[in-house]
Amino acid sequence: MPPRLPPPHRVDVAIGLGGLLGGLLLMGLGLRGGVYLGELSPITLPQWSTVTALVAMAVAELLRRVAPGTALALGTAALAVDLCGGSLIATVLMYTDLVYAAVLYGPASLARRLPPACVATTVVATVVPLALLRTPESLFIGLVTALLTFAPAGTGAIVRNHQEAAEAARLEAERTALLAELDRREAVVAERGRMARELHDRVAGHLSAIAIHSTAALSLGDAAATDQALTVIRENSVLGLAEMRRLIELLRDAGGEPEPTAAPTLDALDVLVERARSDATSVSGLKFTLRDDRPPGGAALPAPVELAAYRIVQESLTNTLKHAAPGKVTVRLAQHADGPPEGGVLEVGVLEVGVTSPYDTRPDPRAPGSGMGLIGMRERVSLLGGTLEAGPHTGPSGTVWRVRAVLPLDGKGAMTR
Repeated sequence: MPPRLPPPHRVDVAIGLGGLLGGLLLMGLGLRGGVYLGELSPITLPQWSTVTALVAMAVAELLRRVAPGTALALGTAALAVDLCGGSLIATVLMYTDLVYAAVLYGPASLARRLPPACVATTVVATVVPLALLRTPESLFIGLVTALLTFAPAGTGAIVRNHQEAAEAARLEAERTALLAELDRREAVVAERGRMARELHDRVAGHLSAIAIHSTAALSLGDAAATDQALTVIRENSVLGLAEMRRLIELLRDAGGEPEPTAAPTLDALDVLVERARSDATSVSGLKFTLRDDRPPGGAALPAPVELAAYRIVQESLTNTLKHAAPGKVTVRLAQHADGPPEGGVLEVGVLEVGVTSPYDTRPDPRAPGSGMGLIGMRERVSLLGGTLEAGPHTGPSGTVWRVRAVLPLDGKGAMTR
């Protein structure tokens, strides 16, 4: 079953109805064109054929937008009948509109082929009458043919090209706006992720220490131990508030140019380990050791690598206070020219950061956590193009929880804060 055509556009209805009424009015006034094929053909049709051609042309106008090819074929047949029966100017004008509409609304193949076909028709309509009649007046037939076919086809092609160019520009503008919106959203998500990492790394450790020592202060009956726990709670509260204040100032000054703050470096790891040792006074049996196996006098590390390594150690020590069993906690730094002993050979130098702590199978941690610590570490390592391993590891000394990060030193990773 052929597809059903949509109803004609109201503008097409107006054009068809206006052409039909105008043609009938011209016939009533006796204003027929009187253009016959003359010596080119002996065909002469009765007057009613002019009305038939007019009605057929008006019907074709209804299809000019929904079926341009069919409308043009019907209009061409109606025009031939009109020229044999005595033409009406209304019929001729509607035909030019059908040619224009076929190029403007028709499929791309029709719009591409119709103008050259009109040129060929014009050439034939000029050469053939001139060869048969051999009179200067015969050139008028070619001129009329050009006005009926090539002029409206060329106009339709120009308008269609302008419309396609405008549509292409609109689509390009929409694509650009969409890409800009995607970039904006990506920037917002990246900034939120960065702030979430900073908030977690700077504040969560202090809050974990407060939770652990407050639990100890409530459970211990020793006044000296309680005083020591309260001292650690106060220190971490002050430090946590200071870090929170810095983050708030950074957020408030996001639209301006805030003063740059010194980023922590690996030179401050001993202070970080000492703070973890102090925070672990309420967790019996934890001993912290820092091993820096990097070659002495080495070149300075890229700032993003130092910051990422510092934050990884900071988060690992915080998790140790929450989860580790009593035993030795080791923080180790190593720098390799061609890659670490494990994981294959890399093309550039790398910094290896490792934190091992006794593995504990207890179901609940000493302090609640958000579960975002490992996610934040993986994000930092991924931004630098490195690798991260975190989980239980069985070695000669038994099962430990090992965090091991390998950070390239080529400086090609994304900048992190």
